[in-house]
Amino acid sequence: MSDNNIIKFERPKPKKGPGPVRPQQRKVLIWLAVIAGIMLVWAYYQFVAPPSLP
Repeated sequence: MSDNNIIKFERPKPKKGPGPVRPQQRKVLIWLAVIAGIMLVWAYYQFVAPPSLP
């Protein structure tokens, strides 16, 4: 008798996801986001915002 028509229920193997972010990497990303935000605000007021009243 062949066993090729029997369904075997097995737990799925756990997938390896991205590892946790190191604290140093998190600090660098936060500082980069802060600097990018400051640059965006400066660029807005430099090039887009209407001139202020005299």
